[in-house]
Amino acid sequence: MKIIPAIDLQGGKCVRLFQGDFAQATEYSSNPVEIARQFASLSTTDLHLVDLDGARSGTQENRSIVKSIAGESSLSIQLGGGIRSLEVLSKWFDCGVARCVIGSLAITEPEEVMSWIARFGAERIVLALDVNIDGRGTPVVTTHGWTRASNKTLFDCLDEYRATGLEYVLCTDVSRDGAMVGPNMQLYRRIMERYPDLQLQASGGVRNIGDLETLRKIGVPAAITGRALLEGKILATEIATFQQSA
Repeated sequence: MKIIPAIDLQGGKCVRLFQGDFAQATEYSSNPVEIARQFASLSTTDLHLVDLDGARSGTQENRSIVKSIAGESSLSIQLGGGIRSLEVLSKWFDCGVARCVIGSLAITEPEEVMSWIARFGAERIVLALDVNIDGRGTPVVTTHGWTRASNKTLFDCLDEYRATGLEYVLCTDVSRDGAMVGPNMQLYRRIMERYPDLQLQASGGVRNIGDLETLRKIGVPAAITGRALLEGKILATEIATFQQSA
C-alpha cells in the first residue's frame, strides 16, 4: 500500500483544516516547498497537493508554489483545488503534475469530467468523492467544499463512472478529516469489496502507522496522510519499515 503525504495550501502556507472548515485552519509552515522536500526524503513515491484557496475561488491562487514543488520534486504529484476547465487541466499536466484531482465537478458536470478521462486517460484523473454517512449508514457524496449534499450515494457515482475505465478515487469521510480519530475502516472495506480493482486512496483520520497497517490489511491500495506526518505521529523510520514489509 502506498503512503501519500499531503500538503494543503492556503495563503501560500502549509495548513490543515478541521473537517474542511476554513475557519478552523492550523498553520504548520510558511514554506510549503521545504515541507515537500522533507516529504520527498521519505520512503514514498507520491505527493498530494491541495490548493484550498483555489477550491474556494476556482482560480489557482497558489500556482507559483505548486509549480516550484512540481518542478523540483522527485515525487509523482497529484493536485486538487479549483480545477474546473479543460484549459486549466492541460496547463497543470504541462507543468509536470502527474494527476489532477476533480471534486464537485465530477458530480455536477459528469459528462465533462468523463470527456477528460477519455482525452487524457484514466491514469491522469483522480475523482475526489467526499462523503457524509447518513442515518442508514449510506455514504452520500457532498460537494462545494463539503457544504452541499448531493442526491447521489458514493456507489451511484462509482457505478456511473465505471464505463470510463475509472482507476483513481480519493474518498474522504468528512467527519474524520483532520480529526485524528482514525479512518472509516468499514467504509473502505465496503468500497474494496464492491470494486476490488479500484485504485482507492483513503483519506481522513489517519493517526498513526497502526491505522495504515489496518488499511493495508483490508486491501486499500493507498492512503493519504497530512496532519499525522506534520505533527510527527508517523515517523520516517516507521514509513520505511512499513514499505519494506509490503
